[in-house]
Amino acid sequence: MTDTLTLLKTRRSIPAVNIVEPGPSAAEIEDMLTIAARVPDHGKLVPFRFVLFQGEARAAAGAATAALLAVRRPDADPKLIAAEANRFSRSPLVVAVVSRAAPHVKIPEWEQLLSAAAAAMNLMIAANAMGYSTQWLTEWVTYDAEARALLGLAEAERLVGLVHIGTRDIPPFERPRPELADIVTHWTPPA
Repeated sequence: MTDTLTLLKTRRSIPAVNIVEPGPSAAEIEDMLTIAARVPDHGKLVPFRFVLFQGEARAAAGAATAALLAVRRPDADPKLIAAEANRFSRSPLVVAVVSRAAPHVKIPEWEQLLSAAAAAMNLMIAANAMGYSTQWLTEWVTYDAEARALLGLAEAERLVGLVHIGTRDIPPFERPRPELADIVTHWTPPA
């Protein structure tokens, strides 16, 4: 297993279309989700949950979102609809990370949403530490209420993203990263 600092310094997203079999075993998925759930959670609200798309469920989910897209965009190129039908079949496992953030007397919804986002990142780190590759995607289904309902989300829930998990079929590649001088400042008291 990769040591934590090396993992964090070298972690890369791999395009979902390049994440292939084998995917994680049931025991590995359980470990990944257990780790994913170990995030800051003010008030112990557990403002997130996970929906797994594996096996035949991936094709069924893709068919459902493709049918919705075809209704929404009757003039869409058939290639776009076919690509949509394949959305959940790009990788062996897709985990929808769902935010259950809701009004609370003490805990702002923003903090609850951040907890769900942290769960998505923990999931990716856990999968990467186990030797798998990942990509966190949002895309149109994240923002469409009817698509979210097709994927099993309640009306008040939001889709933080779809985390694709499996084995990469290409070498990892680097992308430009910000220079620390461009993103770090030191606070000084007002004059």
